[in-house]
Amino acid sequence: MLSRISSRASISRNATILMICNALFICSISIDLALTGIVGFQLTPIPMLATLPFALITVGAATTTWGAAGLMQRVGRQAGFMIGTSLGVMGGVISVWAVLHGHFWVFCLGTFLVGVWQAFAQYYRLAAADNVSEEDKSKAISWVLAGGLIAALVGPALANWSRGWLGDPFFAGAYVAVACLALTSLILLLFYRDDANFRTRTHVSGRSVAFGDLLSRPIYQAAVVNSTVSGVVMMFLMTGAPIAALGCGLGVEDSTSIIQWHLVGMYGPSFFVGMLISRCGLVRIVHVGNLLTFVSVVLAVTSQTTFAFHAALLTLGVGWNFMFVGGTTLLAKSHTTAEQARAQGFAEFLRFGGTALGAVAAGPLLQSMGWQIMNISVLPLLAAALWFTIKWDGKTTGDQMNG
Repeated sequence: MLSRISSRASISRNATILMICNALFICSISIDLALTGIVGFQLTPIPMLATLPFALITVGAATTTWGAAGLMQRVGRQAGFMIGTSLGVMGGVISVWAVLHGHFWVFCLGTFLVGVWQAFAQYYRLAAADNVSEEDKSKAISWVLAGGLIAALVGPALANWSRGWLGDPFFAGAYVAVACLALTSLILLLFYRDDANFRTRTHVSGRSVAFGDLLSRPIYQAAVVNSTVSGVVMMFLMTGAPIAALGCGLGVEDSTSIIQWHLVGMYGPSFFVGMLISRCGLVRIVHVGNLLTFVSVVLAVTSQTTFAFHAALLTLGVGWNFMFVGGTTLLAKSHTTAEQARAQGFAEFLRFGGTALGAVAAGPLLQSMGWQIMNISVLPLLAAALWFTIKWDGKTTGDQMNG
């Protein structure tokens, strides 16, 4: 009894630590969201590369996320999280130096290292889900993601406040804030405790898993496609939004406000989406997320006023939350313990690979196609996510009827 109570207390403490660390990470990313595209535009000799530094955050995550899963399987969650966060501190420091000295490519290195931090940070939600029962997984995931609401409120304000800390015209002070946020997270992770059986469970015959069997499961397909599509669409449009807003005559303060409300949409629903999934069903929430993302496209296409940008990015954020929490819940339910590192690593690799492409493509496509066509171009991806969700739901319904 005492050991069970102690275990529950440890899980609760870990979930709270992960929620705060996620808030600190998202706060740093919100600084990058608000300013890195603008800083890149100021530093780059080629305007079409303006969004490259921000895109490299996602590239850094995409190229290391699978390796991060394997590393944590060997050394444990805590050690892995601390390694990734240490690289985030380095990324912030390098970014400060690069901005102060006007080195575009060194700035790209700094943002890439922040992306490596992101690769590890994205496992916070899965670490929380691994330690709870099937019915509580969506609640654990949404609880960790709820920390992002703090970032939504604090991050853009911190970006505006910190950008002048060092008195330079290129916002180097903002990257001092990124380094400090990562350092605070690193200190908090000293108090995180691994599940005593984590490495023992995940070492069980991981290599013997039939990968084709995993990929053939409709639930895994729906999990991967919804997580990836929600990430690609959100990153593609979010990366272009601040520059598009400036191009439509809005100011830097408007751009940061747009991102702030976007982050509110992304993480605010996390306080209740787990409950909605329990009451309304997982498939309905995923469908609503897809529909809301479609609505955001309609808003962006029909108007480019300050209100329209705010409404479109807010709705895009809520749609992402519903699809992402739904996809993550499906992912947590789609594999066995022995398959964990491979299933999670591959899913995160595809998601980050897709979002990296979306982030890299945002700048050139915004320059060549414009904001409205950018939005229209994501509709086939939403249709694909809808199809795989319907396929999984039909398989589940059929199994229940036959059972």
